Amino acid sequence: MTTETPELNSPKIYTNVFWLAYAANVALVTANALTFRFAELVAYLGGTEQAAGAIVSIGMIGALSARFFLGQAIDRYGTRKLWTASSVLFVTGCSAFLLTDSLSWTIFAARIAYATGLAGMFTCSIVHVQSRVPIVRRTEVIGNLGSSGFVGIILGSLLGDWILTAISPGSLQFQVLFGTSVALGAVYFVIVVILTRGDDHDRPHETPAAHHLLMRYWPGNVLLVAIMMGVGLAVTTVFLTRFATERNLGGIGLFFTVYSVSAFILRISTRRWSQTIGRHRMIVYGLGGHCIGHLLLPFVTAEWEFLLPAVFCGFGHALLFPAVVSIGSGSFPPMYRGTGTTITLGFTEVGVLLSAPVLGRIIDSFGFTPMFWTSSAFALLVMGTYAATSARLPDLDNTGEFEQLLETEPAVTADSKAVCGKSCGSVDEARPAVLLESGGGKD
Repeated sequence: MTTETPELNSPKIYTNVFWLAYAANVALVTANALTFRFAELVAYLGGTEQAAGAIVSIGMIGALSARFFLGQAIDRYGTRKLWTASSVLFVTGCSAFLLTDSLSWTIFAARIAYATGLAGMFTCSIVHVQSRVPIVRRTEVIGNLGSSGFVGIILGSLLGDWILTAISPGSLQFQVLFGTSVALGAVYFVIVVILTRGDDHDRPHETPAAHHLLMRYWPGNVLLVAIMMGVGLAVTTVFLTRFATERNLGGIGLFFTVYSVSAFILRISTRRWSQTIGRHRMIVYGLGGHCIGHLLLPFVTAEWEFLLPAVFCGFGHALLFPAVVSIGSGSFPPMYRGTGTTITLGFTEVGVLLSAPVLGRIIDSFGFTPMFWTSSAFALLVMGTYAATSARLPDLDNTGEFEQLLETEPAVTADSKAVCGKSCGSVDEARPAVLLESGGGKD
């Protein structure tokens, strides 16, 4: 861990380190958005929608298996080593897509490498940036870093549409598509090496396994919300391209452009909502956005009709991601923040893993409309569950009590978790003195 401790009210949040991480994330998400056409590759190779879902699920199994060790490895060895290794794995997976000419074991292995590398890259990026800011601004910074993803989604989805339009159908389309992902992954790797140059890491005295930490610092129903986020990702990033192809809608570029622009604007304009309306309410509103967006998608019959569902889905994404990651990872002490972030994001992958083959089977058997209704109904169910349970608990991000804790309880003990941690969903907020002494969990 580095020795510098961020001041609680320090204005030096958006430094060169942040903007370099922002640029890296744009490159990564652009590369990832190009892979939204993966289901098209499976169809080109003779596979069904269910086959595409199965391959994606196998990739998620690989990523989830790696997560049992990823968080512990970050806590033990530091962000730099795991970040660079994940980048290499991502590039390897995308490169393997270029060599795939059938639905053989190679496409499964390639998807596992790709998904595992991607999981590690996103996790390390979030751990790196949130550990360098005051506790009460973690949600804000996670959200603003995430806004770079919307830029990448716009670039990647439009570029993907252009590649498939400009190049005649065939293997060359996918070679250019995934070849561009490889190039962007290489750029990302270089930025990470520069970004983490000189980073130090103090290894904790103990690095328990992920499942032990999960049981000890269980984040609560926010993990159910993370699963719903995974269902939403399966719908938009795996099957939406096939929906657009079936209805001759001209591609998915417009959807993801509107999705990203609306989400970007909302993310910036609501960057302090965690401190005003609170993260729990952000989650309820975000789930409502997904519910409405998915409900509207079956009615799209022309490309311009993507506009309204894209706005609602973008609204949901903009609010859910920073709130879920902040609450989920904040349930773990700073020395285990790598594991906490990994577990929280891992439940998003659980959502993809469980839903992709099911949604693919629904499409094959009944069509796209029942599939969209299923995902919308699940979002509504999760929203109702969260609103009736966790959303009723206090959230110190928006009560102003955090500063009072620092002034009146300078030596809050670990026992405070029994009072605040369970109700607030955050060990951070229960133990501010411990956090500041440890440097906020920085690598």
